[in-house]
Amino acid sequence: MRTFTRSLLKYGPRWLLGILITLAGVFYTLDWFSNDTVARLDNLWAGERMKLERPVLDKRIVIVDIDGKSLTEFGRFPWSRNVQASLISQLTDRYQVKAVGYDISFPEPDTSSGYNVLEKLSNTALKDVPALRQRLAELKPVMDYDGVFAAALKDKPVILGFNLSPDQIKGALPKPLFSEADLNGRELTAYNAPGFEANVPVLTQAAAGAGSFSVVTDPDGIVRTAYLIQQVGDNYYPSLALATASLYLDALAVKPLLTDTADQLSQLQRDSGGYDYLTMLLPGRKQRPIPVGEGMSTVIQYHGPGGPHGGSFRYVSAADVLTGRAPADVLKGTAVLIGTTAPGLVDLRATPVNPEYPGVEIHANIIRSILDNSFKLRPDWAWPAEALTILLLGLALSFGLAALSPLRATLAGALALAAAFGANYYLYRELDLIFNLAMLVIVIVSVFVLNVVWGYFFEVRKGAALVSRFGEYVAPELVAQMAENPAAYNMDGESRELTVMFVDVRGFTTISEGLTPKQLREYINLYLTAMSEDIRSAHQGTLDKYIGDAVMAFWGAPVAFDDHASRAVATSLLMQASARRLNDDFLARGWPELKIGIGLNSGLMHVGDMGSNIRRAYTVMGDAVNLGSRLEGITKVYGVGIAVGEATRAAAPEFCYRELDLVRVKGKNEPVAIFEPVALDQDVDGATRAELQRWHDALAAVRAQRWDEAEAMLAELQALSPERGLYRLYTERIAYYRAHPPGQNWDGVTTFETK
Repeated sequence: MRTFTRSLLKYGPRWLLGILITLAGVFYTLDWFSNDTVARLDNLWAGERMKLERPVLDKRIVIVDIDGKSLTEFGRFPWSRNVQASLISQLTDRYQVKAVGYDISFPEPDTSSGYNVLEKLSNTALKDVPALRQRLAELKPVMDYDGVFAAALKDKPVILGFNLSPDQIKGALPKPLFSEADLNGRELTAYNAPGFEANVPVLTQAAAGAGSFSVVTDPDGIVRTAYLIQQVGDNYYPSLALATASLYLDALAVKPLLTDTADQLSQLQRDSGGYDYLTMLLPGRKQRPIPVGEGMSTVIQYHGPGGPHGGSFRYVSAADVLTGRAPADVLKGTAVLIGTTAPGLVDLRATPVNPEYPGVEIHANIIRSILDNSFKLRPDWAWPAEALTILLLGLALSFGLAALSPLRATLAGALALAAAFGANYYLYRELDLIFNLAMLVIVIVSVFVLNVVWGYFFEVRKGAALVSRFGEYVAPELVAQMAENPAAYNMDGESRELTVMFVDVRGFTTISEGLTPKQLREYINLYLTAMSEDIRSAHQGTLDKYIGDAVMAFWGAPVAFDDHASRAVATSLLMQASARRLNDDFLARGWPELKIGIGLNSGLMHVGDMGSNIRRAYTVMGDAVNLGSRLEGITKVYGVGIAVGEATRAAAPEFCYRELDLVRVKGKNEPVAIFEPVALDQDVDGATRAELQRWHDALAAVRAQRWDEAEAMLAELQALSPERGLYRLYTERIAYYRAHPPGQNWDGVTTFETK
């Protein structure tokens, strides 16, 4: 009893807080309250869980892609229906596919042949020309493109697509799977659309069927589920995937399946109006049950990142099908979906596995699940199982971690997390069961953090020391911000998107030779002080180090800024202005002229406390840093004060830039575009914009090897700005290229062999 009392006094507050955290998790799982953040975390894990599954090629399903190659060979989209007719004839007659599904609809008549215009003329202005009317009657079978397409569809295994609409009714719907009258008084809850955009009647009547290609978008814009059945009026219609799979399997019918009496209905059944299965009636009195969730929906099982190179489905260009170049063994006996990935037409959807996922492949994944008879589903007993798991594990950790050492508590917490993720993924992958995980993870992490919070006091002292050290690098106001939350900042190495700056004095050797030691000290001190104040104070940069007369700085660490590139560019322009003011002062004293070159680059960099056991410094390293240094070095080549990389320009679009060149710097194989920032875009006057446009025209002429045109524009620009060395540089290059032509395959890149 005495031992329990001591434990209660020692661990009681932590036990109580751990129990409260656990109960909060249980109440959330029992739906006593909701939280959008937890729901988003569950969705995030669901996406990552799908990404863990490696794509496996399904040869039964092929996507015929109306891609850029197809548009090049057969003209812009939409194609005339006679081309679609040829496509269907090739697929069904030549390649003998088993089923075709169109992820495209045809709601408007095709008048591209001009037949309607000629027919109208024959009945009006040219009605006295009987030969015209007779000839039109003879040509109608080939000029009525809808009729040509309908003839190609007739008696062929083709499912047309249609779209559900909230505000219009267009075209003709196919025969429904079933109607409300077929349900014998029962209610089936499905998405009920007020309108539709279907296909023109002649095509609907000729096709084997039609299905809706509308998809379900969650509030966050992600497509995770799809309706297999959708309602229009009193009738129920299949999705494109369900209709295509039914045709492929020679299904006789698709009906809702009721397996329980009213008093035995599960929650899933109640959510779907009493049904949690569809049944596909197959030849030989066979049935294939298809589980459905709320609103007759199913969870889409994505396989791989999608696209022609995603590895899950074969993509065949529609051009190759139309011309007969497609390999016959790839298409024969398959279920084909016709869709598009052509630029400007691409049907991309945000999905858990890819923010730009081909819409046609969503239907392919559903067909795959139907053919495999494999569906991921959340069982009706998921919520009590989740609540019980949270309760047992939360209580075990609440009481157990309190008595463990920090190391053992960390190991126990890590083991609990690993077990939670592992079990969840096993149930998903091996048993096709979907369980939520976010709240369980939150409870584990929260209880763990609670039980090691005593270390916070040590972290406070450590954080104070870190803030003290960061004071050497950053502005006082940032130090104050860091002091408010020292635990959020450390000098450990990490990778971040940052912008780095290198600054150097032009001709410093000559300057040092023209000054006495005392004058040189004052010269360099005034210069470094002005540059450092601009970096630290104006836009809160981190002053890295001085390297002789050079200065190195960066933005985005230790305090993160989303606009780190913009801050760096603004600082570089300010520094050039400060250098000009200093130069006026230096010249007045009889000192040498001051000119500086600045290089900026943005990208992923390693930042942290680096060095040796003797001396360390908070600095940045990486390829992006090296490129920034190279850019500073080549400013003198182009006669400019600032050179920035392409990534910096893209990240700071509010500035106006002058493109300088495409360069391949030493140590880098890939060329990069470099630019000179001019000013904030809103501050650039008309004359400067005109000069910039003229310069960019001249640069384009150089890259196109139009030497005379480029030279004339450069001469005009040089007359406008005689002091600009950039124009002289390119004039000299043109003279060189005339003597040494770069060849037709010249990529316009300038290679620098030295640093």
